[in-house]
Amino acid sequence: MKRMVFYLSDRTGITAETLGHSLLTQFEVVPFERESVRFVDSLEKANNFAARINRVAAETGTRPIVFSTLVNPELREAISTSDCVFFDLFDAFIAPLEQELGAKSSHAAGRSHSMAHEAGYEARVDAVNFALHHDDGISTRDYHKADVIIIGVSRSGKTPTSLYLALHYGIYAANYPLTEEDQGELRLPDALKPYREHLFGLMIKAERLQQIRSKRRPDSRYASLKQCQLETRQVEALYRAQGIPAIDTTTMSVEEIATSILQHERLKRYGH
Repeated sequence: MKRMVFYLSDRTGITAETLGHSLLTQFEVVPFERESVRFVDSLEKANNFAARINRVAAETGTRPIVFSTLVNPELREAISTSDCVFFDLFDAFIAPLEQELGAKSSHAAGRSHSMAHEAGYEARVDAVNFALHHDDGISTRDYHKADVIIIGVSRSGKTPTSLYLALHYGIYAANYPLTEEDQGELRLPDALKPYREHLFGLMIKAERLQQIRSKRRPDSRYASLKQCQLETRQVEALYRAQGIPAIDTTTMSVEEIATSILQHERLKRYGH
């Protein structure tokens, strides 16, 4: 039977989900059923959720695991005393920080994912709009504004990485698809030549690329292993010939790809 896990928050739940998920990945042999419980911002909601926890514990015979970022101590108390294993993610760090800094925390709900820092929020929104307008080579007009231009074969992870960099770090990231014609001559497209210092390449194993493309266009030349092998081989040769930094994304998550680009390009993070 899967162990029930709740990510509990008085706002979006992003922090509880992120940290809780990171911790649970260390227990690969244990099956989990996960659920996010958001906007628990009143005692009535807390009590209702506590009653649900007790029901789940009685039905499954195991205590649910709760990762909480609730700020209100009354709400935390209502839930932590229910039949669960309660991990208070904020309390674990806030108290030591208060002691070290000699200051009390604001105990304000939702500050990590709010518009409290308006300038930072607007910077990330602008970056997302830039990524959308410069996705997949749609427009190259404002490439001079790009912090990075991600290049690679179709379906190698360019679009999600660009959006992740924009949404989380305020990075102006464009992306441009390398076609078979571009790669075959080992030359950069004319649109990219003026910005080669901002180019960053993505590579991917042909077998993995075939799997991804087959979901989009099954039984097509585009998704055939032979075509994927040709394109991946050519794009790697292009990167070597042009001296373009690149990483292999075959087994990497979007978060790992984005962080690798940040580190390699030494990009300044905005929006924080």
